[in-house]
Formats: sequence, C-alpha cells, structure tokens
Amino acid sequence: MASAFKVPDRKKIFPFIVLTIGVMGVSSGSIFARLADAHPFVKSAYRLSIASLVFWPAAILLNRDEFKRLKKRDLTVTLLAGAFLSMHFATWMTSLDYTTVASSLMLVNTIPIWIALFNAASGKGLPSRTMWLCMLCAVVGSSVVGYGDLSFCGDALLGDALALAGGIAAAAYIVCGGEVRAKLSLFPYAALCYGSAALILWGAVFIMGLDVTGFPAETWLAIIGMSLLAQVLGHSSYNWALGYFSTGFVAIALLGEPIGGTLLAYAIFGEFPAAFKLAGLVMLLVSIAIAARSEGK
Repeated sequence: MASAFKVPDRKKIFPFIVLTIGVMGVSSGSIFARLADAHPFVKSAYRLSIASLVFWPAAILLNRDEFKRLKKRDLTVTLLAGAFLSMHFATWMTSLDYTTVASSLMLVNTIPIWIALFNAASGKGLPSRTMWLCMLCAVVGSSVVGYGDLSFCGDALLGDALALAGGIAAAAYIVCGGEVRAKLSLFPYAALCYGSAALILWGAVFIMGLDVTGFPAETWLAIIGMSLLAQVLGHSSYNWALGYFSTGFVAIALLGEPIGGTLLAYAIFGEFPAAFKLAGLVMLLVSIAIAARSEGK
C-alpha cells in the first residue's frame, strides 16, 4: 500500500532552510552590537564594510556581466536600499545603548506592518487575510515579549523611538530589495547595497569626528562576528530569499529574531524573559509557521 506521506520538493524546501539560517544569523546581531564597545555608527560602518568586501570579489568574478546590463533604475533602487539599510543600522544600533535588547527587538520588528503599508501605497495591494492574521499574531507576540521593557521617559523613550525608526527603515530596505532581487543576483546586489550603506555611514562617522581605532580585542571580535554572522550569513540569506518569497513573508519570518535574540540575551546578559513573555515567543513561532504554510502553497 502506498504511503500517504509525501516527501516535500527539495527545490521548495531549500529557500525555507536558507531563510531559517538567515534568521539565526540576524539574531546574533543585537548581542554582538551590545558587546562591541564603540559608537553605533562606527560599528555599523565596519559591519557593512567587511560584508561588502566579502561580496565584491565574488560579484566581479561570477556576475561581472550583470553590472554591464544593470539598468539605471535598478541601480538607483539598489543604492536606495543601501541608504535605508544605513538608516536602519544607525537608528537601531543606537537604540541598544538606551533600551533593552527585548524592547529594541520588539519595536524594530514592526517591519511587516510598514511593508504592508508601503506595498499598499505603491499600488501592489494589501496582504491576504492569512497574512494579515499572521502579522497581527506576530506583532502581538512581539509586544508581549517586549512588555515591561518599554518606558516612556528619559533615555528608554529615546531608545524605543530609535528602534521604531529602525523598523521603518528596514521595511523600506526590504521592499527595495524585493523589487531588485528579481533582476539582480545576490552577489552584485549585496556588494552594491552593503557598499553604498557603508559609504554613507563612514561619511557620518568622519563628519562627527568619531574614533575608529584603538578598540579592545573584544570589540574587534564582536565587530567581526556581527559582520560575518549577522550580515554576511544573516542579511544575505534573507536577501537571497527575496528572490523566492514575498516581502511580507520574509518580514514575518524575520520576527524569529526576537526569539533568538532574547534567548541569547539571557545566556550572555542574564536578561531572562518572564513566563508570560514565553507565550509571546510561542505566538511568534505560530505566526511564522502559518505564514510559511501559506507561502508554500
């Protein structure tokens, strides 16, 4: 008798695996950012510079012809994605100096809401009912995770506002990437996007006269860690996934970051989530699972 179990198509499963790896890599970003004792703009500039240096040789060797065929509009959107990425890191990394990891991750991961609004404003239409349900579940879950860490006074309020701004910038970055990745391979896209973002941040660093050397070994190791794990592995994996999934689903999948980030924050900083926050983490997992099932169809 034939088995009722159907083996999933590997071609369909592989993008999910890559996206999962990307979420795991991105989850380490807030931890490395907290461990690196340098100005947020400097950490971000180094992170993107190292990542772009990883991708430029591969892009030139493997995708040189794509640079020649690159249309002006696609180049403009790619550079715009880099600008939004620099804004995302400048605001979000700065927020970690003023508020907790859980609170920062909760607010920066309002990304699905902003993507839905951007897509609606650009005429791409609203998400399906299932995706709306997933976004609602995910945002509520994120709110539960960050509940109690929000503070509407002093430095914490500034940190929360910066994290929210980082979420809006990240949404714009993903929307731009979703449009270009259908036409441009990962290596040239990452090289141009990360490189342009790095240049913007270095400009801000030099204008502000910030220190860029003389850091302890622990800071350099943290910068290298966030560059290779959070950026090269993390961001690049979901940039690759944008060639296979909708921007809305990728944004929802990235809500796995608070799960990984919160667990790592507990292991390293002792910031253990309360019992009710664990319920929020479960809600996040459920929303990602439903969205993945819908996207798979």
